[in-house]
Amino acid sequence: MSQTAHLPRGISSLFSGKGHWRLARWAKVLPRIEAFEKQFRDLSDAELRKESLSLRYRVRCGETMDALLPEAFGLVREAGRRAMNMRHFDVQLLGGTALFHGCIAEMETGEGKTLTATLPLYLHALAGKGAHLATVNDYLARRDAEWMKPIYQLLGLEVGVIETQMSQDDRRKNYACDVTYGTAKEFGFDFLRDRLLLRRIRQQTADIFFGGDRGQQNEQPVQRGQHFCLVDEADSILIDEARTPLIISALPDQAAQEAVACYEWAAAAVDYFDEDDDYEYDHEKRKVELTFQGRQKVRRLPHPEEMNSVGLIDLYEYVERAVKVRRDFHRDRDYVVRRGQDGKEEVVIVDESTGRLAEGRKWRDGIHQAAEAQEGVPITVATGQAARITVQDLFLRYRFLAGMTGTATTSAGEIRKIYKRPVIKIPTNRVNKRQRLPDRVFGSSEQKWEAIVQEVKELYEQGRPVLIGTRSIAKSEHLSALLNREGISHQVLNAHRIAEEAEIVARAGQAGKVTVATNMAGRGTDIKLAPDVHETGGLHVICTELHDSARIDRQLIGRCARQGDPGTFRMYMAMDDDILKAGFGPKDAEKYAKQGERMAASEGLGRLFHRAQKKVETKHLRDRMILLYHEKQRKRVHLEMGQDPYLDSPD
Repeated sequence: MSQTAHLPRGISSLFSGKGHWRLARWAKVLPRIEAFEKQFRDLSDAELRKESLSLRYRVRCGETMDALLPEAFGLVREAGRRAMNMRHFDVQLLGGTALFHGCIAEMETGEGKTLTATLPLYLHALAGKGAHLATVNDYLARRDAEWMKPIYQLLGLEVGVIETQMSQDDRRKNYACDVTYGTAKEFGFDFLRDRLLLRRIRQQTADIFFGGDRGQQNEQPVQRGQHFCLVDEADSILIDEARTPLIISALPDQAAQEAVACYEWAAAAVDYFDEDDDYEYDHEKRKVELTFQGRQKVRRLPHPEEMNSVGLIDLYEYVERAVKVRRDFHRDRDYVVRRGQDGKEEVVIVDESTGRLAEGRKWRDGIHQAAEAQEGVPITVATGQAARITVQDLFLRYRFLAGMTGTATTSAGEIRKIYKRPVIKIPTNRVNKRQRLPDRVFGSSEQKWEAIVQEVKELYEQGRPVLIGTRSIAKSEHLSALLNREGISHQVLNAHRIAEEAEIVARAGQAGKVTVATNMAGRGTDIKLAPDVHETGGLHVICTELHDSARIDRQLIGRCARQGDPGTFRMYMAMDDDILKAGFGPKDAEKYAKQGERMAASEGLGRLFHRAQKKVETKHLRDRMILLYHEKQRKRVHLEMGQDPYLDSPD
């Protein structure tokens, strides 16, 4: 008998590729879930809550969560139908089962990951040790928690949210809830703060034992431990953000004023240094190194008195860092300058994989301070480390870990190697009708933008909605100006308009709507098509340029043709695009740009751009693996010396 025999109608035919045997096995449980759901349908709300409390008691008395899965999922499915008029599809039950079993579930955009998450979160919450959902920003954490709260409340569970500006008491209260939503960054920083607090408490206890001052011992950790974590937009968090450790800085010392003077001096001096004469630039490693002539110039340039005690080697590094920031870090692409809560201007990183502001994150090794000096804003002096943890370390501390995203199969090998988790592709609820139109390659960006505007104009006149993805804030605003010139009404969604994001995205499927967005990874808002749009061909997505990762392009493309809707997409490229420089280096990029000056539009050069993208992805993978190796070595040395690898200085 085949593995897929006796499965619910329409499900067995969807299984293909790696992991299909798992899906076939899990699908056999679907009839049992449905049977429990029918039993619960006749119960009152109070009786439904009583059933939920009974499950909690049975888990704490030793019954395995695996054995209770059909009953628990049946409860959640009925609660969803009753509280929100949202009944989980069979494929969502499969996704929830994959998540419960510790997989990374790849679910197409629009397949309802937010609702699917309630299944494993509820089941793991029954253990009474807390179930966490980590997402990409505070807005999505708050929105998803509020949206799904009626389901949890109907089943007698409390829901908490962790946000950046929250007090320690509020954090403790929200972590004490059965299910807690928050960002990976906040979960990591709270872990580090708790670890610092526990060490301080141990030191105070030792002081008391030896007759010291009792001091204040009322403060308690905010987290209960790491039991289960479900990572939303798993590829973005587990892969893209894994290149930057989470670091809590120590208090600044007397060298702060000296460091500020050095950063400001280097930012002002950078204009005096020329490539090849004064410094050499390694395009493969993106590294700047001063030549003999450049070092002589550093020694000759005047500097303020605060720098008198700074060594020459340090001065060389300040200049090299300033040159690197001038070359590689661009305003309104890599970062924005905005007014902070204290009224002062600040540099805020733009996350390349999501297009959002990366609140609270800073580049390390002095890069962030060099960017601040370049923009003339107050410099946040880099200080010593009080505590640090990598994203990999953070999530590997959880006893149970799972993730969901729309684009994970391309990173399946890395996820399996680092996190020991398989990637399972969940079938769609309805047949995917997305169509790819031929790529278009142009000789220059100017030609490319004009062609994009013409295509948008044609579709706009037909009444079709159009979503256009750009790589940077500056390019989204450039395209906006071109659309205004043609009289095309549109909305712009970038890091400057996060508060209006959900409303803008939700309207993007209306007839004649044109939306320009920096990036759609992790936007998390469903684009619903207006009834009259189906006949015109559905939402059309335009990719104006390849990103450093193909997964980010797939996130944008996935916004069309959701849940069986029609939709199309097209990729535009130009011979002077950034991806060619990032992938092949400036010399080859210049050669391609000159070739572009002599060519007309083409549909046959797309492979060149995808090859460049693959080279960039390989570089980023190498960076992540190098960081992982160094962090493992660092942790091993600390443990051998009896030190805390998360708190003690590496020096």
